[in-house]
Amino acid sequence: MTTEWSVRAITRAMLPILLALTLVEIGSGLVLGSFEATLLRYPSLLVLVPVTIGTAGNLGSVLAARLSTAFHLGTLSFGPDDTLLGNAGATVALALTVFPVVGIGAWALSSVTGGSELRLLTVVLVATLSGAALAVLAVAVTVTATYAAYRFELDPDDVVIPVVTNVCDVLGVIVLFVVVQSLL
Repeated sequence: MTTEWSVRAITRAMLPILLALTLVEIGSGLVLGSFEATLLRYPSLLVLVPVTIGTAGNLGSVLAARLSTAFHLGTLSFGPDDTLLGNAGATVALALTVFPVVGIGAWALSSVTGGSELRLLTVVLVATLSGAALAVLAVAVTVTATYAAYRFELDPDDVVIPVVTNVCDVLGVIVLFVVVQSLL
């Protein structure tokens, strides 16, 4: 891994990644725009959008930080090992714990501000299913980005978290859209 700390080296490593991630975020906005009518019809789903993508990005970022630390300590292998599987399992378990609470909060907030157009169970189910799917996808994206950083001799501390949070933004919108379409 390269340890050169200069503006030129950092720019050379990060500029292509940041440009690609900008295009990814534009894609997320386009997907969200196509979902606009449904979101306006069901405000509790509108409340779920930023919380869902933010929480998925946070879960992926926590996993990325843990994998990056394990990578730097030399305790991470990219095959099935206890460090990787334990952290991935903890990420999914945390998602299964947090997302139902997110659903309850979204329903409560929309009830207080404008009436509940969807039942509590429906909003919690949308949040939980979306969160579970996003946790699995966040694990896959994080492991892939960490491995790619390793293969391209980039510092995973610099690369993985921006990649994971941006990709989880797009995946969050897509997954939420798919779950809503399948349940409503």
